[in-house]
Amino acid sequence: MMLELKLILLCLPSILLATTLDSDNKSILANTDWKKLWLESGQLSSSGRIDNHLDSSDSTLIDDGEVMAHNTTVQLGGVAFLVCKVAGVDRNQISWIRRRDWHILSSGAQMYTNDERFAILHTPGSNTWTLQIKFVQRRDHGTYECQVSTPTGIISHFVNLQVVVPEAFILGSGELHVDMGSTINLVCIIEKSPQPPQYVYWQRNDRMINYDDSRRDITIETTPGPRTQSRLIIREPQINDSGNYTCSASNTEPASIYVFVSKGDNTAAISRRKTSGAAATSQLSAILFECLFFPSVILSYLLKSSYA
Repeated sequence: MMLELKLILLCLPSILLATTLDSDNKSILANTDWKKLWLESGQLSSSGRIDNHLDSSDSTLIDDGEVMAHNTTVQLGGVAFLVCKVAGVDRNQISWIRRRDWHILSSGAQMYTNDERFAILHTPGSNTWTLQIKFVQRRDHGTYECQVSTPTGIISHFVNLQVVVPEAFILGSGELHVDMGSTINLVCIIEKSPQPPQYVYWQRNDRMINYDDSRRDITIETTPGPRTQSRLIIREPQINDSGNYTCSASNTEPASIYVFVSKGDNTAAISRRKTSGAAATSQLSAILFECLFFPSVILSYLLKSSYA
């Protein structure tokens, strides 16, 4: 009886995989059907926990060393490598499963997904089975399971994939006012990037600035790091340098700022108008204070005189 039970458990992944394919072996069942099959097989409890019932000797099959990371962080659009090292088992006993929808992605080297971004990396004779995900998207985040079938049950290694999206922003407010002949100095910061971006692109009104050889008065300095900094300097700007400036790197949302370049006299006139307006507001406040305060003082004096 025990021998028959062990044989059934050994063949379970292949049985599950076969039952989830249609007669043409092409289409895959809906997401809810995967979990149903696991529940019916008795390997998954209603709470989502896998009941392994393993012998202590089975724990040596999975090499859970430093290479076997339990958490992997990948930048949006990058490549994820989820590593599983297994010793002493047949290739057909190893499967990768996406826990979000209980989708069996692979069995051995055979893929069971139409998404070509997924692949199994395995060298014949090695004990490493790596699930590769190219062009990582936001929806790829979550837990992936490397599952090994043994005569006494199932051993699992879980990898949590976190997808991060780098953020870009330009120091300062949304607008910058400069005088003709002065200097435009913009600083773009890119953070939350596991790897520093190779390039930071600057544009003015959707036109690339980085490779504009006609301008000798433009300098771009980029310092990569945990918080990559890119500085755009335009010396002696003219009126036609006004516009919407954006900075971006691969897989980041662009950050923008609008630059106004004006003649010095116009800027001074605007400043004088602001100063004049502030002075007028101050005078009006003083008049209102007098109108409200002095009648109260006079009324109080008259009341005191009448009672004297």
